[in-house]
Amino acid sequence: MNGRPVDSVTGRPHDPVDALDDLVRGIGARESRALGRAISRLERGGAGARELVTRLYPQTGRARLVGLTGPPGSGKSTLIEALARHARSAGESVAVLAVDPTSPFTGGALLGDRVRMQSLYTDPGVFIRSMATRGALGGLAAAAHDAVDVLDAAGFDLVLVETVGVGQDEVDVVRSVDTVVVVVVPGMGDDIQANKAGLLEIADVFVLNKADREGVDRTEKDLRFMLELAGEVGGPEAWVPPVVRTVALRDEGIDELARALDAHRSWLARGERLAERRRRRLELRIEQLLKARVLAAVGRAEGIARQALEADRDRTDPYQAAERLFREVVKRGDGGTDGGEEASAP
Repeated sequence: MNGRPVDSVTGRPHDPVDALDDLVRGIGARESRALGRAISRLERGGAGARELVTRLYPQTGRARLVGLTGPPGSGKSTLIEALARHARSAGESVAVLAVDPTSPFTGGALLGDRVRMQSLYTDPGVFIRSMATRGALGGLAAAAHDAVDVLDAAGFDLVLVETVGVGQDEVDVVRSVDTVVVVVVPGMGDDIQANKAGLLEIADVFVLNKADREGVDRTEKDLRFMLELAGEVGGPEAWVPPVVRTVALRDEGIDELARALDAHRSWLARGERLAERRRRRLELRIEQLLKARVLAAVGRAEGIARQALEADRDRTDPYQAAERLFREVVKRGDGGTDGGEEASAP
């Protein structure tokens, strides 16, 4: 391909160094076109994605990273718009990463949502990007962690990440942002009880949105009861997630929510809490990359399918089959070191 190095897995040529330099400069200037190209590059994966993250990673760690998760219909996107407008009124720049195929940012929602978003789309201090979930655990797309790095390195003051669903799978969200907001609506009492473990594990702030609806007092009571039980276990220094009532469509409760986010940020800033949370996030990414490379090394030789066939024929249990396969990979010394697409997955 015109003499340019080619990724051995994707088959696509690597970008020349000068093109990467231009892209990095554009990201540093928060140019929308450069940011869009960068995230598309991350979604494609391969060595190009890894090269970009390597260049940008030293510039990360400055943005406030806030994730919002909750069931469909809870008003996450409207809440994000209200938060973004609040931050803009304070002079902050905002990036929104909507990791949700049904998000209004992707065009998959009602036209009314699209109309309400126009105030953000036309604001030069706001960048919005949607990413498909690709079936990733916790609603996060495979490249979402890297995309957050790009937005952080670009110098945005606030990065808002919207994810799908709510429950135990969303534990991944905790390790991709600094503050997790769980959005619920009145009438979710039974759902809250069913998802108690997952909700309590990931939530830093609860938002009771659409608080003008019937049943809001009962839902808040259920939430506070859960938090009281958790507080007895967490100890006096533990963070107790506040419950904030909002009506995002009317901007009601947004000031209080912003104060709750600031309070959690201040709590994290004491001691090593923020650093520890970010180290845990890095551990998760390293673990995921390692798993991807090992699985890719196995898959290139169709090892899993072959071992499954042999194990089924010989009635070998899956533990022994996995052990045999692992030893084969170690013996070959093949850890997916060719810089392929699978190695760039977060």
